Amino acid sequence: MVLAVALQDASSHRPCGSPRRMQLLPVDQAAMQPDFFTFRARLLTAIARRDEAALVAAVDPGIRLSFGTDNGIDDFRKMLRDPKGTLWADLTAALSLGGTFMSPNTFVAPYVFATWPDGADSFECAAVLGERVSVRQTSERASAVLASVSFDVVQVLRDRRDGTPVQVRLANGVTGFIAAAFVRSPIDRRASFEKAGGQWRLRSFVIGD
Repeated sequence: MVLAVALQDASSHRPCGSPRRMQLLPVDQAAMQPDFFTFRARLLTAIARRDEAALVAAVDPGIRLSFGTDNGIDDFRKMLRDPKGTLWADLTAALSLGGTFMSPNTFVAPYVFATWPDGADSFECAAVLGERVSVRQTSERASAVLASVSFDVVQVLRDRRDGTPVQVRLANGVTGFIAAAFVRSPIDRRASFEKAGGQWRLRSFVIGD
């Protein structure tokens, strides 16, 4: 009897919402405010050129970078200049994935964080970035394709954080591997922008929860 209850509880544990397929479609509201749209375009250009001066000029002096003590413009510069750091790439990834206005003066990116569904566990689940993304039997690139998914929310079973394929479980119970570039956690690096005194600034760029 105890075993039966335990099995039932395990089967009913659905960290990514209902047993039916859940999708998280891309959203980008930046064009709703032309001044922010232009600001972000210039910021992405500065990032692509590794133009530190232009980037720092768009950052709030008190920028929040963590839930600890690594905050402020000086720490931001250190992260930019760290030869082993990933801040430049992280900024590109986050800002290239759209986002939404939380208020007329606040924009949050990427959409994966900004529009994450309430019914999905942000620690156990992630969003698939793209259409018809292959789910393979093993982590080998040439392994058999078990399914394809388009912007699905999936349960993450194993993520080594080293760029190797991520093991996931789909809503129908199928487990397989997806290339890391196509999977993003809602608690990965995300940015918030605020407009004050007529100027937009990058106010925070944090990871975790």
